[in-house]
Order: sequence, then C-alpha cells, then structure tokens
Amino acid sequence: MIASPRQSIYPSSAAPSALGPDPVPGGWATRIVSSSLVQLRHPARSLPSTLSYSRSPHSGPIPSPYKGNGIEYAESRPYLAGDEVRHIDWRITARTGKPHTKLFHEERERTSLLWIDLRSSLFFASRGSFKAVIAARAASLLAWHAVAIGHRLGAVICNEQGDQELPPQRHERSVLRLIGLLSHIIPGNTPSAENPLPLLEDSLLRLRRLSKPGSRLSLVSDWHPLSEQMLLQLRHLARHNELLLIQISDPLQYTLPPPGHYPIRDGQHSFMLESTGKAQQERYAEAFYSRLQHLQQFCHNHRIGFVHCSTSEDVLAKLFALFAPSLHSLAQRYG
Repeated sequence: MIASPRQSIYPSSAAPSALGPDPVPGGWATRIVSSSLVQLRHPARSLPSTLSYSRSPHSGPIPSPYKGNGIEYAESRPYLAGDEVRHIDWRITARTGKPHTKLFHEERERTSLLWIDLRSSLFFASRGSFKAVIAARAASLLAWHAVAIGHRLGAVICNEQGDQELPPQRHERSVLRLIGLLSHIIPGNTPSAENPLPLLEDSLLRLRRLSKPGSRLSLVSDWHPLSEQMLLQLRHLARHNELLLIQISDPLQYTLPPPGHYPIRDGQHSFMLESTGKAQQERYAEAFYSRLQHLQQFCHNHRIGFVHCSTSEDVLAKLFALFAPSLHSLAQRYG
C-alpha cells in the first residue's frame, strides 16, 4: 500500500523511533534540501566518464548497441530487434544473407534526461528517508555527472501540480535549476490522485517527446502503480536510448508490522491497516516480490539498467556499486 504525505502508519507514541537511522546527511530525511543536493557535485565527479547502464545484473549481458545519432560510420553488426530499418547495411546483408545494421560514431554532445516521480505519495517512509528525498538525491547525482562529462541535461518532474520540464542545456546552471525545482515541491498542496495512472502515462509520453535517439535516460520512481501503457512507453524509449530505471520502495510494502490495527492518515482521510498473522504477511510479501521480479524481467528483456533501493538504504552506494564498484567506498562519505 502506497501512503500519502503526512501519513502515519504507527501510533503517535511510536512514530519518532519508527523512522530509525537517517541515511541522509544533515538529518533531512523528510525534506528535499537544496544544499545537500549541491554537495553531490563532488561524488559525481568520481564516477567513470562513460557509464554503462547495461552493467546492471538485471539488464542482460548485451550492452546497448546504439552508438549515437551521429553521421560518421563506425561499423556494421548483425541486426537486432529494435534497430532502425533505415540503418540496415544492405551491402553486407546481401553478401552474407543475414541482415546487418550500421553503427555510427556518437555525436560529441550527448543528452542526458532525467524523469523524476515526485507525486505526493512519495513523500513517505516508514523508516529511513522519504522516497521523494531518495529520488531527488539519485537524480541530482546523475545530473551532476552528466554535466561533468559534457552532456546536455534535461529533466521532467512528475507531480500532481503538473509536469515541470527542464529543456536540455549544457551548463552547471541546468543542475542548479533542477535542484531548485526539486526543493520547491511541497507535498500536500495538491491531493493525491485517486487514480495516478493517467498522470504517470502522460508524463512518460512527455519524456518520450522530449528525448532524441541516442540519449541517456534515468527514470526514478517507486513504479507503483505500473500499467501496460507505461511499459509500452518504456519499450519505445529503450529502442533508441540508454535507459536506467531506479525503483524506490519502503519496507512496509513488503513487510507488514506485527499483528494489530494501525491507523493511517493522509490529512484528508483515515484508514485502518490490519495485520493479522504470518499467513497474511507471507502473501503480502509475495505480492510485492512478484511485482518486483516482473519489473526486473522487463528490464532484462529490453536491456534496461535497473536499481532497486529501499528507503532505509543509501541510494548513492547503490549507484556507485552499479557504475564504479572500485569506487564504492567513496559514496559512504556522502551517504
């Protein structure tokens, strides 16, 4: 069950200790603070200049074949599903009897796009930091890295108040503008949508229109709910771009509290969460892991990088472990 901002899942007497240790420096577990995001400029420079999202254990062993949308011919290789028909190398195809496609040298100026889900329901955690705080930190680290290696940076922020779009630019100012937008999202100003699917589907469609072939896309969300239309948009994006999906979940989504009745409030409505026993807890956990495995398999099938992070985990360490295992320890200083 995804909770809403200002939501309580424990009796008021237990709430302060329920969050546990705060993995975000400065104690800002429940707020997106611009100063903490600006500081991520330094660890971002420690990441390799060329990141391969296909190094994710769930994205498959074959790296993305797309080398960019330049015009200088690089090489030809056997045709793969999803390659553009207009890039077929007809000469080699005729000689070998098997379809081949042309690859081109990547243009020097590449675009990195971020899609950040900051709906009201992500301003929640039963422990650790709010999902929205973790999403903002992951996006900021990737944004600083993109600018450091000369990429043009753009972003789409998904929120009930309406999508906020940052056109691609090649300046550090674009990161600061993004951080400003992230830190000014105020949960609760707009009620959570009863059915968030249209909002999410339209936002991904906006991202698809903004992206150009050969871009690097990083999408951060809890991916709940997840519709077939959203998966279709992701498939379209993955055909000609390099994708990374970051999923943020809360322990309450896969581990129910001890048996009892727990009040849930979102400022507008009150609910009662009933935890009965072991059998219910096992079914609850099984349902979550089934959805998680479905998303992992989807990413594997479409060569999309995938990272799962709990609200009680350090997302920086997760990203360093994926992109630069030898530099993993550096993330600990900033996480």
